[in-house]
Amino acid sequence: MDQKKLKKINYELVDTFLSAGKLSLELRRIGLKKEIKDDQTPVTNGDLEVDKILTEKITNLTPEIPIVSEESYKNKLNTKLKNFWLIDPIDGTYDYINNGDEFTLNAGLIINNKAIMGIIYAPAKDRLFYSYGKDFSFEFSDKKEKKIQCEKKTPNDQVIAVAYSKNLKPEILQIHNKFGVTSHVRMKSSLKFCVVATGEFDLYVAEPRASEWDIAAGHAILENAGGIITDHEGNEIIYGKKDFKNPSLILKRSNNL
Repeated sequence: MDQKKLKKINYELVDTFLSAGKLSLELRRIGLKKEIKDDQTPVTNGDLEVDKILTEKITNLTPEIPIVSEESYKNKLNTKLKNFWLIDPIDGTYDYINNGDEFTLNAGLIINNKAIMGIIYAPAKDRLFYSYGKDFSFEFSDKKEKKIQCEKKTPNDQVIAVAYSKNLKPEILQIHNKFGVTSHVRMKSSLKFCVVATGEFDLYVAEPRASEWDIAAGHAILENAGGIITDHEGNEIIYGKKDFKNPSLILKRSNNL
């Protein structure tokens, strides 16, 4: 898929994400309907409504490309996918339910098992991030588009990480020490990828957890902005793995933090 087509798809999706994000906030204001899924995680009518909106729009834009969504069983047993979309309609559902502002809407396009395009919207923060190719990563907020390039915004004498928890596991702390992390901030959802891409933070490290739809969009945004994404052993992250499970992760703003 060429750059021109990717760009067209990206901008076709922007308004869809904005409207879906607005709906997610409105449904929360009215009062969410919650259920517990088979994996014991919560799902709300907001997750399902956003999933419907994003899936319909993406199907219309790229009918030839299958979709794998967190909230659908369709295509999840297909172990031979190379080109496909990964959708997480609301990443950070606990945050969403509890009136937090870090939950995100996500869609990532995988071509030849690599994340090449992504769009992430944090509606409660009104921050929209997207990328449609190398050196083409942007943030759209306050009705303005700004290119993001992993430019360091933390103090030069500090390395500040985002982390899934305030209390770090020993293996995470060991990697933090390796990279000279001076402090870390807890943050939920795929917003972590975006704030490393903007240079607001320098590093994110995670053990194997969650699923491919949690990271695909952020992977494209960060890598296309100049960031580096590997597992703990320095291996490339590929998509379409068995059960769509993630390996360990290290996100770096650059090699020079």
